[in-house]
Amino acid sequence: MMFSLSVLVLLCGIGGTLTAIVPLSHHRERVCCPEGWTQKDDNCYMYKAEPRTFIDAERVCNLVGGNLASISNILENAVVFQLVAKAGGDEAWIGLHDAVKSEEYLWTDGTKFVFSNFASSVASGGDSCVVIKASGSQGEWGGEPCDDDEPYVCIRPAKCQIH
Repeated sequence: MMFSLSVLVLLCGIGGTLTAIVPLSHHRERVCCPEGWTQKDDNCYMYKAEPRTFIDAERVCNLVGGNLASISNILENAVVFQLVAKAGGDEAWIGLHDAVKSEEYLWTDGTKFVFSNFASSVASGGDSCVVIKASGSQGEWGGEPCDDDEPYVCIRPAKCQIH
């Protein structure tokens, strides 16, 4: 009986050691953004080349679980700029507008307006919606009439899953 108990302890010890060395499952990948999206921190971004009006672009972004891109710092601005520039776009809608009251800018997702990268010559009047410019600038913003057709950038929260 003592021999059987010793063998059992020995086998359990070897099994425990092997479990620590050989993982029980295959390597799992952490996926936070759907295919076709680019992740930066807690957000996923997607450039859409199909031109739409500002309102239509926001609707498409809503359908994929997000909004037109809100930008709260220079790093996020660089991410959006790179997406547009890499795709060969000249400019794209972001989620900023002053359509409710002139020169009182709001993000479509409700994010507080704390960062700005407007070019020095910001158009006013009927230019109530904002684009990020890729050609000839480093991501400066400009005003465009909201009913113009432009490409756009969507943003949505990153939701990580193990695959």
